[in-house]
Amino acid sequence: MTLLSIEGLAVEHGKIRALWDVNLSVNTGERVGLLGVNGAGKTTTLGAIIGLFPPAEGRIRFEGDDIGRLSVKERTARGIALVPEGRRLFTQMTVDENLRLGAYVPSHRKSLTKNLDFVYSLFPILKEKRGQSAGDLSGGQQQMVAIGRALLSEPKLLLLDEPFLGVAPLIIKEVFDALASIADTGVTILLVEQNIHRALGFLTRAYVMEGGRIVLNADTNELQRDTTFNERYLGLI
Repeated sequence: MTLLSIEGLAVEHGKIRALWDVNLSVNTGERVGLLGVNGAGKTTTLGAIIGLFPPAEGRIRFEGDDIGRLSVKERTARGIALVPEGRRLFTQMTVDENLRLGAYVPSHRKSLTKNLDFVYSLFPILKEKRGQSAGDLSGGQQQMVAIGRALLSEPKLLLLDEPFLGVAPLIIKEVFDALASIADTGVTILLVEQNIHRALGFLTRAYVMEGGRIVLNADTNELQRDTTFNERYLGLI
Protein backbone atom coordinates (compact mmCIF):
# COMPACT_ATOMS: atom_id res chain seq x y z
CA MET A 1 0.00 0.00 0.00
CA THR A 2 1.34 3.45 -0.93
CA LEU A 3 1.81 5.59 2.19
CA LEU A 4 3.51 8.63 0.61
CA SER A 5 3.26 9.75 -3.00
CA ILE A 6 4.94 12.79 -4.54
CA GLU A 7 4.02 13.83 -8.08
CA GLY A 8 5.78 16.53 -10.11
CA LEU A 9 7.06 18.37 -7.03
CA ALA A 10 8.89 21.67 -7.55
CA VAL A 11 10.09 23.88 -4.69
CA GLU A 12 11.60 27.35 -4.91
CA HIS A 13 13.74 29.18 -2.36
CA GLY A 14 13.07 32.77 -3.35
CA LYS A 15 13.94 32.99 -7.04
CA ILE A 16 16.04 29.82 -6.95
CA ARG A 17 14.37 26.54 -7.92
CA ALA A 18 15.61 23.82 -5.58
CA LEU A 19 13.51 20.87 -6.80
CA TRP A 20 12.44 19.99 -10.33
CA ASP A 21 9.64 17.54 -11.14
CA VAL A 22 10.34 15.17 -8.24
CA ASN A 23 8.32 11.96 -8.31
CA LEU A 24 8.64 9.34 -5.61
CA SER A 25 6.56 6.95 -3.58
CA VAL A 26 7.03 5.10 -0.31
CA ASN A 27 5.02 2.02 0.57
CA THR A 28 3.92 1.13 4.09
CA GLY A 29 6.69 -0.69 5.96
CA GLU A 30 9.51 0.20 3.56
CA ARG A 31 12.95 1.55 4.41
CA VAL A 32 13.58 3.97 1.56
CA GLY A 33 16.64 6.12 1.03
CA LEU A 34 17.02 9.53 -0.57
CA LEU A 35 20.69 9.56 -1.47
CA GLY A 36 23.07 11.99 -3.10
CA VAL A 37 25.78 14.56 -2.50
CA ASN A 38 25.34 17.69 -0.43
CA GLY A 39 23.09 20.20 -2.21
CA ALA A 40 21.24 17.60 -4.29
CA GLY A 41 17.83 18.59 -2.90
CA LYS A 42 17.37 15.86 -0.30
CA THR A 43 16.74 18.13 2.70
CA THR A 44 14.39 20.33 0.68
CA THR A 45 12.37 17.24 -0.27
CA LEU A 46 11.95 16.25 3.37
CA GLY A 47 11.08 19.84 4.24
CA ALA A 48 8.35 19.83 1.61
CA ILE A 49 6.94 16.56 2.94
CA ILE A 50 6.72 17.83 6.53
CA GLY A 51 5.38 21.25 5.44
CA LEU A 52 8.34 23.60 5.84
CA PHE A 53 8.54 24.45 2.13
CA PRO A 54 5.37 24.99 0.08
CA PRO A 55 5.29 23.35 -3.35
CA ALA A 56 5.57 25.68 -6.34
CA GLU A 57 4.17 22.82 -8.42
CA GLY A 58 3.04 19.25 -7.86
CA ARG A 59 1.24 17.26 -5.19
CA ILE A 60 2.16 15.48 -1.98
CA ARG A 61 -0.23 12.73 -0.91
CA PHE A 62 -0.20 10.87 2.40
CA GLU A 63 -2.47 7.85 2.79
CA GLY A 64 -4.12 8.96 -0.44
CA ASP A 65 -4.96 12.48 0.76
CA ASP A 66 -3.44 15.67 -0.67
CA ILE A 67 -1.60 17.26 2.28
CA GLY A 68 -0.12 20.21 0.38
CA ARG A 69 -2.17 22.77 2.30
CA LEU A 70 -1.71 21.24 5.77
CA SER A 71 0.51 22.85 8.41
CA VAL A 72 3.48 21.09 10.00
CA LYS A 73 1.38 20.43 13.11
CA GLU A 74 -1.44 18.96 11.04
CA ARG A 75 0.97 16.70 9.16
CA THR A 76 2.50 15.59 12.45
CA ALA A 77 -0.97 14.75 13.74
CA ARG A 78 -1.56 12.71 10.58
CA GLY A 79 1.53 10.61 11.35
CA ILE A 80 4.60 12.24 9.77
CA ALA A 81 7.65 13.05 11.92
CA LEU A 82 10.98 14.64 11.01
CA VAL A 83 14.35 14.10 12.67
CA PRO A 84 16.11 17.22 11.36
CA GLU A 85 19.73 17.59 10.37
CA GLY A 86 21.65 19.01 13.31
CA ARG A 87 19.20 17.53 15.86
CA ARG A 88 17.89 20.92 17.07
CA LEU A 89 17.57 20.04 20.72
CA PHE A 90 17.01 22.43 23.60
CA THR A 91 20.45 21.96 25.10
CA GLN A 92 19.64 23.55 28.48
CA MET A 93 16.67 21.24 29.00
CA THR A 94 17.01 17.67 30.25
CA VAL A 95 16.93 14.59 28.06
CA ASP A 96 13.50 13.69 29.42
CA GLU A 97 12.12 17.18 28.81
CA ASN A 98 13.38 17.16 25.22
CA LEU A 99 11.77 13.80 24.56
CA ARG A 100 8.42 14.90 25.96
CA LEU A 101 8.32 17.81 23.51
CA GLY A 102 7.65 15.26 20.78
CA ALA A 103 4.17 14.63 22.19
CA TYR A 104 2.95 18.18 21.62
CA VAL A 105 -0.13 17.09 19.66
CA PRO A 106 -2.85 16.43 22.29
CA SER A 107 -3.80 13.02 20.90
CA HIS A 108 -0.22 11.79 21.42
CA ARG A 109 -0.13 12.62 25.13
CA LYS A 110 -2.41 9.71 26.02
CA SER A 111 0.37 7.25 25.19
CA LEU A 112 3.24 9.37 26.54
CA THR A 113 4.39 6.96 29.26
CA LYS A 114 4.26 3.92 26.97
CA ASN A 115 6.14 5.72 24.20
CA LEU A 116 8.78 7.04 26.60
CA ASP A 117 9.33 3.51 27.88
CA PHE A 118 9.80 2.34 24.28
CA VAL A 119 12.39 5.05 23.58
CA TYR A 120 14.27 4.22 26.77
CA SER A 121 14.26 0.54 25.81
CA LEU A 122 15.75 1.44 22.41
CA PHE A 123 18.38 3.71 23.94
CA PRO A 124 19.14 2.59 27.53
CA ILE A 125 21.86 5.23 27.87
CA LEU A 126 19.16 7.92 27.61
CA LYS A 127 17.32 6.42 30.56
CA GLU A 128 20.54 6.65 32.57
CA LYS A 129 21.01 10.28 31.55
CA ARG A 130 17.36 11.41 31.43
CA GLY A 131 17.93 14.03 34.14
CA GLN A 132 21.01 15.52 32.48
CA SER A 133 21.04 18.50 30.15
CA ALA A 134 20.90 17.48 26.50
CA GLY A 135 23.85 19.78 25.82
CA ASP A 136 26.08 17.58 27.98
CA LEU A 137 25.54 14.51 25.79
CA SER A 138 27.79 13.24 23.02
CA GLY A 139 26.78 13.78 19.40
CA GLY A 140 25.53 10.22 19.12
CA GLN A 141 23.49 10.48 22.30
CA GLN A 142 21.96 13.75 21.13
CA GLN A 143 20.95 12.02 17.90
CA MET A 144 19.24 9.32 19.97
CA VAL A 145 17.27 12.05 21.74
CA ALA A 146 16.25 13.58 18.40
CA ILE A 147 15.03 10.20 17.13
CA GLY A 148 13.26 9.50 20.40
CA ARG A 149 11.54 12.88 20.36
CA ALA A 150 10.15 12.09 16.90
CA LEU A 151 8.87 8.72 18.14
CA LEU A 152 6.84 10.44 20.85
CA SER A 153 4.59 11.75 18.05
CA GLU A 154 3.70 8.14 17.10
CA PRO A 155 4.71 8.45 13.44
CA LYS A 156 3.58 6.24 10.61
CA LEU A 157 6.31 7.80 8.46
CA LEU A 158 9.65 8.75 10.02
CA LEU A 159 11.79 11.19 8.03
CA LEU A 160 15.48 11.24 8.98
CA ASP A 161 17.80 13.93 7.62
CA GLU A 162 21.49 12.96 7.79
CA PRO A 163 21.13 11.25 11.20
CA PHE A 164 24.78 10.19 11.37
CA LEU A 165 26.47 13.59 11.05
CA GLY A 166 28.70 14.11 14.07
CA VAL A 167 28.08 10.57 15.35
CA ALA A 168 31.05 8.39 16.32
CA PRO A 169 31.51 5.26 14.18
CA LEU A 170 30.96 2.94 17.14
CA ILE A 171 27.57 4.55 17.81
CA ILE A 172 26.40 4.47 14.18
CA LYS A 173 25.74 0.70 14.32
CA GLU A 174 23.76 1.16 17.53
CA VAL A 175 21.60 3.81 15.88
CA PHE A 176 21.09 1.64 12.78
CA ASP A 177 20.02 -1.26 15.04
CA ALA A 178 17.53 1.05 16.75
CA LEU A 179 16.14 2.18 13.39
CA ALA A 180 15.70 -1.46 12.38
CA SER A 181 13.78 -2.08 15.62
CA ILE A 182 11.61 0.96 14.88
CA ALA A 183 10.91 -0.33 11.38
CA ASP A 184 9.99 -3.73 12.85
CA THR A 185 7.14 -2.04 14.76
CA GLY A 186 5.59 -1.00 11.43
CA VAL A 187 7.00 2.52 11.13
CA THR A 188 7.93 3.42 7.55
CA ILE A 189 11.31 5.12 7.12
CA LEU A 190 12.53 7.67 4.58
CA LEU A 191 16.23 8.28 5.21
CA VAL A 192 18.32 11.08 3.73
CA GLU A 193 21.99 10.17 3.65
CA GLN A 194 25.05 11.57 1.91
CA ASN A 195 27.20 8.52 2.69
CA ILE A 196 25.72 6.07 0.18
CA HIS A 197 27.99 3.18 1.22
CA ARG A 198 26.69 3.39 4.76
CA ALA A 199 23.02 3.51 3.87
CA LEU A 200 22.71 0.71 1.32
CA GLY A 201 22.91 -2.13 3.83
CA PHE A 202 19.96 -0.78 5.80
CA LEU A 203 17.63 0.27 2.99
CA THR A 204 15.31 -1.84 0.86
CA ARG A 205 15.00 0.74 -1.92
CA ALA A 206 16.56 4.07 -2.79
CA TYR A 207 16.22 7.19 -4.90
CA VAL A 208 19.33 9.07 -5.97
CA MET A 209 19.12 12.85 -6.38
CA GLU A 210 21.26 15.27 -8.37
CA GLY A 211 20.65 18.96 -8.94
CA GLY A 212 17.17 18.88 -7.43
CA ARG A 213 16.00 15.93 -9.56
CA ILE A 214 15.55 12.20 -9.09
CA VAL A 215 18.06 10.47 -11.39
CA LEU A 216 17.85 6.85 -10.19
CA ASN A 217 15.25 4.70 -8.45
CA ALA A 218 15.69 1.00 -7.69
CA ASP A 219 15.88 -1.52 -4.88
CA THR A 220 19.29 -1.53 -3.24
CA ASN A 221 20.34 -4.90 -4.67
CA GLU A 222 19.69 -3.62 -8.19
CA LEU A 223 21.58 -0.40 -7.47
CA GLN A 224 24.65 -2.27 -6.29
CA ARG A 225 24.66 -4.31 -9.52
CA ASP A 226 24.19 -1.21 -11.68
CA THR A 227 27.49 -0.34 -13.41
CA THR A 228 26.63 3.34 -13.85
CA PHE A 229 25.63 3.67 -10.20
CA ASN A 230 28.85 2.02 -9.03
CA GLU A 231 31.05 4.14 -11.28
CA ARG A 232 29.35 7.42 -10.47
CA TYR A 233 28.41 7.13 -6.81
CA LEU A 234 30.46 4.37 -5.21
CA GLY A 235 33.70 4.52 -7.17
CA LEU A 236 33.95 0.74 -7.20
CA ILE A 237 34.84 0.29 -10.86
